[in-house]
Amino acid sequence: TSSAEVKENRNIGNLEDHPISSNERARGVTPSSKRKRPLEEGNNGHFCKLQLIWKKVSWSVTPKNALVQLHELKPGLQYKMVSQTGPVHAPVFAVAVEVNGLTFEGTGPTKKKAKMRAAELALKSFVQFPNACQAHFAMGNCINPSTDFTSDQADFPDTLFKEFEPSTHSEDFSVYNPVNNELLSTAYRHGRLLCHTLDLMGHGKQNKHKMASKAESEKNPVVLLNELRSGLRYVCLSETVEKQHIKSFVMAVRVDGRTFEGSGRSKKLAKGQAAQAALQALFNIRLPSHIPSRSKCHHLPQDFADSVYQMVAQKFQELTDNFTSMHARHKTLAGIVMTKGLDIRQAQVIVLSSGTKCINGEYINDQGLAVNDCHAEIVARRAFVHFLYSQLELHLSKRREDWERSIFVRLKEGGYRLRENILFHLYVSTSPCGDARLNSPYEITTDLNSSKHIVRKYRGHLRTKIESGEGTIPVRCHNAAQTWDGVLLGEQLITMSCTDKIARWNILGLQGALLSSFIEPMYLHSIIVGSLYHTGHLSRVMSHRIEDVGQLPASYRRNQLLLSGVSHADARQPGKSPSFSVNWIVGNMDLEVINATTGKRTCGSPSRLCKHMFFTRWAKLHGKLSTRIPSHGDMPSVYSEAKLVAQTYQSVKQQLFKAFQKAGLGTWVKKPPEQDQFLLTV
Repeated sequence: TSSAEVKENRNIGNLEDHPISSNERARGVTPSSKRKRPLEEGNNGHFCKLQLIWKKVSWSVTPKNALVQLHELKPGLQYKMVSQTGPVHAPVFAVAVEVNGLTFEGTGPTKKKAKMRAAELALKSFVQFPNACQAHFAMGNCINPSTDFTSDQADFPDTLFKEFEPSTHSEDFSVYNPVNNELLSTAYRHGRLLCHTLDLMGHGKQNKHKMASKAESEKNPVVLLNELRSGLRYVCLSETVEKQHIKSFVMAVRVDGRTFEGSGRSKKLAKGQAAQAALQALFNIRLPSHIPSRSKCHHLPQDFADSVYQMVAQKFQELTDNFTSMHARHKTLAGIVMTKGLDIRQAQVIVLSSGTKCINGEYINDQGLAVNDCHAEIVARRAFVHFLYSQLELHLSKRREDWERSIFVRLKEGGYRLRENILFHLYVSTSPCGDARLNSPYEITTDLNSSKHIVRKYRGHLRTKIESGEGTIPVRCHNAAQTWDGVLLGEQLITMSCTDKIARWNILGLQGALLSSFIEPMYLHSIIVGSLYHTGHLSRVMSHRIEDVGQLPASYRRNQLLLSGVSHADARQPGKSPSFSVNWIVGNMDLEVINATTGKRTCGSPSRLCKHMFFTRWAKLHGKLSTRIPSHGDMPSVYSEAKLVAQTYQSVKQQLFKAFQKAGLGTWVKKPPEQDQFLLTV
């Protein structure tokens, strides 16, 4: 078919029969041979008419939101208010709707948005849209954006029109007369035409149309994103020179209030990566030529991440009497959720914590009775270690129902490992302190170029927390050891940032040195960040900084975290941070409150998360397991010696510290050794 004929067919007026000139009649041109298109054969030309009607319908339908779309397909639906959770300043509404016998529940900061979300979920369950435009506007999702259901070059299958055939088959197809649009619009309104759109992709003939579709499917992600959200602005966050003078660029773009970042050898490639990240996160579009591999894409499904956040928030609300308790006040909230696979129905919150401060140097304890770091993420990790001790003790119970409930299974060669398919997800309400927070979205809302100064000298650098304050500074000293007398005489007690500690967990695991003598390393599966979330930078500081750590022993790995923000984060709480930290562990009824300045409970007694408590529990387990684990000798009586029992753990830790130094990221600063040289007292 010539291009002129294709253009001619786009005009509805061309359906009318035109008289044939005498010159054409002399050349033997007849009305039936005017257009020799395969689709018209056997249909007396009416197939082309239907195609043009279809084109007219599909292009004339204006995009509608999910509520309108669902109402047209299923009129008379009833939306029910299910619940209202969250604090007064940031409520979370849940609205449900029943469609086709199934209930779909949506959540949001307002009833309207929750209702819209429920409609989106219902639409996703049974509707396919005739074009990408409608899908994007209706529910923020789409099928293959390159598919053009209105192309004149597409060979439409007969199955598309079977829904519109009368019960008694008509030979002259009179029912398809263009003036009879009622049947077509009715079928469209009831979703029949929508349900057949997928058939169009699978039955087309493999001809030039295939080449055209392939060309469209390889559309640049920047172009496609601009079609969906015009007027976007890309800004270069950094321009670095790596080995052998190879340049690397990092570009960022802000879409719908979220920031997406990409990196590449050129600004064009970096922009493409940023655009692809936005397309995938906001519209679930993955262009075939830009589908990232597992090693490059580490994003958690958004619905799952939002569910984890809601579970943590609801549990904290429950523990603080609907946020009325004085200990509900917090700047940072963290929690760890345990799941079987990514099945949120079997998810369980196992620990909760809050806090933003560290112990004052004058309160450092040489008996292991104080918690040094009361930042929420770190307290959550210590609470998780407490949980692991409980699970090991459960496994050693003589009651069958107890050890069957344990998350551990015994290894033939001795020791224990986690049961298959059990995953742990860390939620933290704000980006971890340290390098991960430096390139947060709020820094590029006004002028992205202004953040260039951050990425020069100290990008990815190890950082330390400020004693009795908030924020972090780059590691400045070359001596990795602090001295006991120096701290007591007034030197600031140095504590590594949360970002750096999480990066350490990605190599060593969450279990710590003591438990490493009993169990295999245990890693987080994902991190969900509530606010100040910067996708690309968080991935770099958590994983990419430790890419050159080298070959690791068996059971250790360079953990690749899945990362995600949340759709509706809690509002930032103004004012001064509280001087306390709270923690809760599954199986315990109440919150424990720690004075962050002293590292002890408000009553002055040691916390259940302090080193001395863990050492006591470890000693009891060591006595029970020494006969089961051949490598265990006599039980050490000094805490620092007990940590050295796990020799592999200690060697991997040194390997990690050397990798940081080799990469020019600084030296890991250790606490004074005297704080670990205490005896076990029962």
